[in-house]
Amino acid sequence: MRGQMAKLLATLPQQGTLEQILVRPARDVPMQSVAAAQVRRGEGLVGDRFKGRLDSKRQITLFQAENLPVLASLLHRETLDPALLRRNLVVRGISLHALSGRRFRIGQVLLEGAGQCHPCSRMEAALGPGGFNAMRGIGGLCARIIEDGVIRVGDPVRVEPEGDQNEEVSS
Repeated sequence: MRGQMAKLLATLPQQGTLEQILVRPARDVPMQSVAAAQVRRGEGLVGDRFKGRLDSKRQITLFQAENLPVLASLLHRETLDPALLRRNLVVRGISLHALSGRRFRIGQVLLEGAGQCHPCSRMEAALGPGGFNAMRGIGGLCARIIEDGVIRVGDPVRVEPEGDQNEEVSS
């Protein structure tokens, strides 16, 4: 059974698309949508206020576009602006859950899924009462940056072949 489960988890032929790039230039200011961004290991998106470390698991955060209508419905809204979610990237067409623990590319940039991006208490202010609970389980994915580069809206999101998953990347 273990071999079959590993095979199922490794099968991810889908390719997604980067729909939106969001940065927050300073604390307590709204997220801003940009068409392209430079991505640097340990720093995240250039222009975003994240100031992490090379070993940070949350260098970039991603949200699944397909979950926007679900979240809006749970909050009794017609639509929902992704900028309210405090995530950097909105992707469509590939499962973020399947990218956890995997290496994947968005445009030139190589990322590694580092686990779920759980909602924080700020979701209550951003989304209203119940915002925190509405996002539980669909808060997105945190990722580490493995290779720097530029990303652009419309870039493909694709998993790296399994053989490339554990190779060391030089700094």
